[in-house]
Amino acid sequence: MLSVVIATRNGERTLPAVLDAYCHIIVPEGGWKLIVVDNASTDRSREIITSYQDRLPLTYLYEGKPGKNAALNTAISHFDGDLVLFTDDDIFPRPGWLVTMRAAADAHPSFSIFSGLIFPRWEIPAPDWINEWVHLGAVFSVHRSGVTEGPTTPDYIYGANMAIRSDVFRRGFRFDAFIGPRGANYAMGSETEFVRRLVQHGCTAWLVQKSEVEHFIRDYQMQKSWILGRAIRYGRGQYRLKHANHSIPPVLLFGAPRYLFRQLLEQAEKILKCVLRFDKKAFFLARWEFNYYRGYIIEARNLHKERSALSSPTAVKV
Repeated sequence: MLSVVIATRNGERTLPAVLDAYCHIIVPEGGWKLIVVDNASTDRSREIITSYQDRLPLTYLYEGKPGKNAALNTAISHFDGDLVLFTDDDIFPRPGWLVTMRAAADAHPSFSIFSGLIFPRWEIPAPDWINEWVHLGAVFSVHRSGVTEGPTTPDYIYGANMAIRSDVFRRGFRFDAFIGPRGANYAMGSETEFVRRLVQHGCTAWLVQKSEVEHFIRDYQMQKSWILGRAIRYGRGQYRLKHANHSIPPVLLFGAPRYLFRQLLEQAEKILKCVLRFDKKAFFLARWEFNYYRGYIIEARNLHKERSALSSPTAVKV
């Protein structure tokens, strides 16, 4: 028996097609259940989800606290079986997804974390510049070709195609609600943080090459403005991943380490040089790096505020 978990917020655009895909999935030996957690949606998500309860082994849950990780933590008490697969409301499973993940978990009993591959499903044909200029993993959480079966590291594991043995959660591990999707602006990398934490406690990860899903890439997500906004969220996540459990350099300027502003200024100078050279690719990449460091600064300030609040004499100890 295994469980599949989807957290959704206002997913009415993709949920019908995604749930249709689950109706055609190959059922693994031992069976499966689908848990969909509605994270305070204000659209028709609940109506859409519950309409599939006669076609899928589906459990509907509601979590009013904003945040994907809060929704995933809500699902934990509803897990059944020895393996839990995590995915998203814009991810289309290929028919053999569950069977291949089940087989890999059975074949490698010493591993607790499993990751499959994610391929893009473009709403419209992707322009050439996206494949040439954009880091597809950082922006769209998809894998490039050449990834092979075998032991892997947390950085190759994306939360839209990830499986964890359920005993990990019985041991008390939970998702960190301070990182991951929470509205339009957030620090990316929640699954990376979770998997890194598991690895630090002795868990090992295996990449399952034939366990495949497709990530639906919307037309507006191929616009440069959206991708550059993604750079800020990516930078925020990378800073939190690197510094959440480490000391931060002395805060000297506007609540963030001064060296970050120096790096931001260097990127601004690169942008100006690219404009003067009329180099479109270099101009885009320099803007990506500039926004990446903007994200660093934003999250440095957030992390400093959180630590200041915890160290305050008036902070409540729980």
